[in-house]
Amino acid sequence: MVDTIFAVSSGRPPAAIAVIRVSGPGALAAASTMMARVPTPRQPALRVLRDGDGAVLDRALVLVFPGPASATGEDLVELHCHGGRAVVDAVERTLATIRGLRRAAPGEFTRRALINGRIDLAEAEGLADLLAAETERQRIAALSGAEGRVSAQVRGWLDRLGEIAAEVEAVLDFSDEDDVVQTGGDLGEARQQATALAGEMLRLLDQPPVERLRDGIRLVIGGPPNSGKSTLINLLAEREVAIVSAISGTTRDRIEAPVMQGGLPFVLTDTAGLTESDDAIEAIGVSRAEQSIAAADLLVWLGDEAPGRNAIWAHSRADLPERAIAPAGCDVALSAHRPKSIEALWRIIIERAEALVPAADALALSRHQRAQCLAAAGALGDPSNDGLIFAEQLRLSRQALATILGVDAGEHLLDTLFARFCVGK
Repeated sequence: MVDTIFAVSSGRPPAAIAVIRVSGPGALAAASTMMARVPTPRQPALRVLRDGDGAVLDRALVLVFPGPASATGEDLVELHCHGGRAVVDAVERTLATIRGLRRAAPGEFTRRALINGRIDLAEAEGLADLLAAETERQRIAALSGAEGRVSAQVRGWLDRLGEIAAEVEAVLDFSDEDDVVQTGGDLGEARQQATALAGEMLRLLDQPPVERLRDGIRLVIGGPPNSGKSTLINLLAEREVAIVSAISGTTRDRIEAPVMQGGLPFVLTDTAGLTESDDAIEAIGVSRAEQSIAAADLLVWLGDEAPGRNAIWAHSRADLPERAIAPAGCDVALSAHRPKSIEALWRIIIERAEALVPAADALALSRHQRAQCLAAAGALGDPSNDGLIFAEQLRLSRQALATILGVDAGEHLLDTLFARFCVGK
């Protein structure tokens, strides 16, 4: 028996209005115990809510959505109460006393919507990203999933794979029938269609992953000891995140700071100075600095020698007379006393970062979706002339794409996804 769940779905009080959702087979019965008459489905009505002893809890706007045509695919009741803490607590306490009702777990309403076919997994992932969005770019990318753009693209591919598979099956099963269109006996046209479809998938994978918008672009500051790395991270973060000292080797471990600039999220990382050292602790710091530089999405290099990898080469302490002339090939000259130099560095960073995130109008896929898309394209990468093998390649491709929509999605994947949701969603 499926439980009936309840939770505040509008955010925690205090607020002007608090929306308390009740979903499950006992939702309508629970509503009838709290009010004199349950409203007509999908018609809002004002009702007095009472506890088990008949005491008035609140006067609320009530909406009833019988399943399966509801947000969760189950009977669903919404109580739009006054948003004070005492009111919400009293209504929730009363709901908790009704047999068969329990408080919802994080993301449980959306999980039920997925299980009951009201949304697919790609839409659920997009909704999770939308709830967590803090920038306009994050919001736009999340809407691609939440509004079904990713799902529509995947379903389109599945339809085309189904058509190709039907053609292959026809050749295999009815090759001796006159009314079956032949393809030269080697499935040439079907194989061309499959190859073209795999190419479309791979072109979509050329787009940067959506995780960079969600998790932040890893911007690492590297260079030799005492080159101004800690001063720079403080200036970029606009707060004191690292200790600044004239003593060489002050920073011995990685220091990270999240920052928003130009509508993009960054994770700034200050590192230990790169040098040879007999000090065991300092050597560990240098090793970690090297690891951070290797894993960086963008590197700001403060050394006087050109960096060994593609990086933003910044000439620090340019206000000092002995450092007034920047090395040839340097991208920007910096000074803690010249705010415009930091602004110039941010412009360079943002310009390069734009190439690392999905374009605003692009269809952005998550890491899980990209892996399945790659598997689907890989299955079609070399369509076989053997009809039976080709049919199996098509099946594997369809299976991988279906996983993006939640078909055969494992419990671990679902648990990980819905743990990102708040209670009540």
